[in-house]
Amino acid sequence: MTTIVQQSAVTLHFTIKLQDGSVADSTYNMGKPAKFVMGDGSLSENFEQCLLGLKVGDQKTVELQAKDAFGAPNPDNVHHMDRAKFVGDAEVEIGTVMAFSGPDGVEIPGIITEIAGDSVTVDFNHPLAGQDVTFEVEILSVE
Repeated sequence: MTTIVQQSAVTLHFTIKLQDGSVADSTYNMGKPAKFVMGDGSLSENFEQCLLGLKVGDQKTVELQAKDAFGAPNPDNVHHMDRAKFVGDAEVEIGTVMAFSGPDGVEIPGIITEIAGDSVTVDFNHPLAGQDVTFEVEILSVE
């Protein structure tokens, strides 16, 4: 039975819960598990450490402080943009998540947090930044 080590390709289901017990994200809801390679940067290093040694069929609950999960909100990740840049059918309203092209061409999600006249404030921090979270994982495959 293969256990998770660095560079393992892991397929798992996860649920992320907030302090109040509400579900912030879950692969069960989407009906599709997540797949990633240990060390590829898609998970925080601290979270990966919690997965090392698990094997197929294992279920684990991991509580992470904000700094070990999605980090603290970074004020440099909040940008003010000209409303004219928002064209097309997309409704510009508070709470809308939109994809923006980052400097390296990779799309990054931003949440519209404020609209004042022609200025739109977009927060590129992870929606769970600054929050302590609980991950519940179920390991489906390890390669």
